[in-house]
Amino acid sequence: MDETQHRGWRKKIFLSLISQSITLFGSTLVQMALVWYAAMQTSSGGWVAAFTVCSYLPQFLISFLGGVWADRYNRKKLIIGSDLLIAFVTFIMIMAIPHISTEPDLLAGLLVMSVLRSLGAGIQTPAVNAVIPQMVPEDQLMRYNGINATMQSIVNFAAPAAAGAVFAVSTLRTMLMTDIVTAIIGTGLLSCLDLPEQDPPDKTSGIFSDMKIGIRYAFADKRNRKLLIIYGLFTFLCVPAGYLAGLLVRRVFGDTYWYLTAVEVVGFAGMTAGGAVMSLWGGFKCREKTLAAGLFAFGIFAIGMGISESFIIYLTLMMFYGVTLTMIQTSLTTMLQEKTDVSMQGRVFGLFSTMYAGFLPIGMAVFGPLADIIPLQWIMIGSGIGLIVIAGKVVTCLICS
Repeated sequence: MDETQHRGWRKKIFLSLISQSITLFGSTLVQMALVWYAAMQTSSGGWVAAFTVCSYLPQFLISFLGGVWADRYNRKKLIIGSDLLIAFVTFIMIMAIPHISTEPDLLAGLLVMSVLRSLGAGIQTPAVNAVIPQMVPEDQLMRYNGINATMQSIVNFAAPAAAGAVFAVSTLRTMLMTDIVTAIIGTGLLSCLDLPEQDPPDKTSGIFSDMKIGIRYAFADKRNRKLLIIYGLFTFLCVPAGYLAGLLVRRVFGDTYWYLTAVEVVGFAGMTAGGAVMSLWGGFKCREKTLAAGLFAFGIFAIGMGISESFIIYLTLMMFYGVTLTMIQTSLTTMLQEKTDVSMQGRVFGLFSTMYAGFLPIGMAVFGPLADIIPLQWIMIGSGIGLIVIAGKVVTCLICS
């Protein structure tokens, strides 16, 4: 990418960040609202699990195909189109709610909506990641990804609070309408963004041929293959200390809302701080050192949380856990962006999204039931050791000479 194509990139990035933050806020708010609604209306773990699965599984199934489309078609139009598709599906549900007479039928309709929204997210996410190197100079990618991580953490922190506030004073239909408003505002801002042209794809090959080429490209490159595998294993091993944190707090420190709220607040604060650190620092010059340091520290903090008997110490470790989480994700994203050909960015990041959407539910399915058999603290310690081992592999296999 030459200098003329990066001209004015800071303004473009600012507009892109604001646009994506607005749409992410609406999407996260609705996702939280649907799970809460199922929990409040049914008190059924089955329904809650169903909504959780419907939020991730379709995205897992379509992310790689979405990456292929991001390499074949205009990425800006793909992002806007998927956002508007999600908003349209939500609007149809809003219109249908007054005509649905029974609670099971309403929940079933909301499940279908969740599936379609997840499919839209699976199309959008690879395009968003692929478009970033078109706008940002390579030497600024780590800083940009750090800023992006900070914005996402703030949104993910604010969305649940907003969902609770809206639910307290309004209805499910109003909650869903919020997503439509944010989608219109976000896509409106993005439509004003002028992106560099992509290299025209080879339209003589079919979609499935492009998928094969993408998989071959991603896994033929030794470095990219290892980065994708590391991301999958990292996602899997961060489940015990991250996604099962609420369960640990209930069992070890007490079943109080203050404790649970404190853990959520501190975790998001750590991720926000981590994004800020990466945006200002930019990581080590050797990206692999940043990744290895993050994985090692992440493992140490997971072990510390597993053996901690003081809630204050646990919260402190959770804060640093959030910092290193962002450090790892930012490093992995940046390394893939820097080393992947622009024409293959969509497919590689489609696989990247697939690793997350696939390994997270696998981790929940493995570690959740396992925590009912053996102490969760032991599982957290074991996962921390696993992460330290992966850090060692990064040092030996990827580290710069």
